[in-house]
Amino acid sequence: MPSSARRVAVAGVSSAITLVLVTACGSGSAASSAGSADKLPEAPAAQRLAGVCPKTVVVQVDWEPEAEHGPLYNLVGPGYTVDTGKKRVTGPLVTGGKDTGVDIQVRAGGSAIGYQTVPSQMYVDKSITLGTVTTDLAISASVKQPVTAVAALMKKSPQVLMWDPATHPDWKTIADIGRSNAKVVYVDGSTYASLLVDKGLIKKSQLDGSYDGAPARFVSNPGIAQQGFATAEPYIYQHEVTAWKKPIKYQLLADVGYNVYPESLSVRSGELKSLSPCLKKLVPILQRSAADFAARPSATVKLISDLVQQYNTGWVYSEGTGTFAAGQMVKLGILGNEADGSLGGFDMKRVASALKTFTPLVEQSGAKVKPGLTAQDLATDEFIDPSIGLK
Repeated sequence: MPSSARRVAVAGVSSAITLVLVTACGSGSAASSAGSADKLPEAPAAQRLAGVCPKTVVVQVDWEPEAEHGPLYNLVGPGYTVDTGKKRVTGPLVTGGKDTGVDIQVRAGGSAIGYQTVPSQMYVDKSITLGTVTTDLAISASVKQPVTAVAALMKKSPQVLMWDPATHPDWKTIADIGRSNAKVVYVDGSTYASLLVDKGLIKKSQLDGSYDGAPARFVSNPGIAQQGFATAEPYIYQHEVTAWKKPIKYQLLADVGYNVYPESLSVRSGELKSLSPCLKKLVPILQRSAADFAARPSATVKLISDLVQQYNTGWVYSEGTGTFAAGQMVKLGILGNEADGSLGGFDMKRVASALKTFTPLVEQSGAKVKPGLTAQDLATDEFIDPSIGLK
């Protein structure tokens, strides 16, 4: 999702710059108390990235560490290092417990990049190989910061509108919210809000763009509807918000036309050709990592929780939330196969539909869209291995 639509960290950023050595295993293997990449067996030739990929594959994500990025953190192998100043983790890029011959560096977004968008950061810092970019953001960035998605981290968006079922027992869908006069509290600038109004599901007068990520307003005024994530808020409100501690209800925005591919792994469009030899090997490894994470998320969730604590930005994300999120992603089809059985691929008709839907909404927001922009500019299935999917 665009960074403006993400959950909001509440607290200051630690100014300490410390390099911490820690250990863990990637690609779904168990955590290790010691060890280094030197002891890992080499990956087979088809999965050896040395010589075709950068020595360090740098991935810029759009937010703090969380389970939605699990397939990326799952690639980080033993002997990794954590830079708590720059908010990034670097280690051997591992698949199936084997060393691919290059490193992976996953860089946090949000406060670590001054809340800039990922496309903006990718064009400021050319050392970034891949960035996580949602379809509507790719459309809005198409003139000055064009990116092309090469793999889908998620099949559909986990974003929701949520409500209190005790206050609104008659609400079952987002359309029910629109039939009331309740305020819909969201982060101003989120494209989906314009979409909901355009589709007649929510009245413009209901929109309140003052959401700050804190639960206080919802707790004190449960008559509102509020943005959230199916992968977080249901667990957080029931188990971690002391003043609430009960269920909430929600509907996925993906169910009402928010048909973007969220946080797709993307490259600068002008570098797609030069990176092709790398992507032919790397993308299937990313697909396998997503499948591994879906099947065995625990070690990666522990890594994510540990990184959150070490980064100390004010972002709160418990191991319990991460475990819940990993399960929800599979349960709700957020992390799931396309119709052809592949994981991480794109339905190009859907990309074209998203382009048609969001181009006028992006232009209404004041952004310019590249004339003649096509679905093929936004995404490609060229590197996807259709045989890799969730079982």
